Amino acid sequence: MTRTYLHVFDMDGTLLRGAASVELARHLGTFEAADRIERAWVRGEIGEVAFWEQMLPLWAEVTEDEIDAAFAASSWIEGVREVFDDIRRRGENIAVISQSPHFFVRRLEAWGAHRTFGSDIVPNGPTRQDLLLTLQHKVDITLGLLAELGLTAHDCVAYGDSTSDSLLFEHLPHTVGVNCSPVLRERATVCFDGDDIRGAYALGRQLLEGVRTPPEYAE
Repeated sequence: MTRTYLHVFDMDGTLLRGAASVELARHLGTFEAADRIERAWVRGEIGEVAFWEQMLPLWAEVTEDEIDAAFAASSWIEGVREVFDDIRRRGENIAVISQSPHFFVRRLEAWGAHRTFGSDIVPNGPTRQDLLLTLQHKVDITLGLLAELGLTAHDCVAYGDSTSDSLLFEHLPHTVGVNCSPVLRERATVCFDGDDIRGAYALGRQLLEGVRTPPEYAE
């Protein structure tokens, strides 16, 4: 029987070079305001709820077509569709878990992700802590998927870039930091620095399969 695996990807900073909130605002012509909010959050000047209270009004009139266009025009790291295609061809599973709005994250299902998860906030909707996806949610969702698929933690590899992935990385033996922060670099099993997610995926396959020879996507 062919062994199957679960690949868990963060989105912002891992598959997407920037943040979904900023990419959407860029498309809507409100980039400068969104960038100021994003920078204030990175500096720790505002919390998550305040972040979304300020960000959501920038998208007040957005349509589904505009979200589709913003998604397509966003700065994705190279190789996302190719990696998803390879995972699916092998009969394995793909989950994307992000703190960004699920209405944006779920569009990765059209690229091949089996399951997507994100914060339950929407334009013109409420902003509450219970609607936001947290670090603990990333752990709980991943462990739930493993149980659902009949897999163990050793059958899973997670890819992430920042402190939002740190708790999940502590729970898994196979983790790949992608252009990651110093904090996550200390926790990741291996790290990848580059512009093509296929390189990170090659490292992930090595971890899962316990091989030393890089698979086809290794650079």
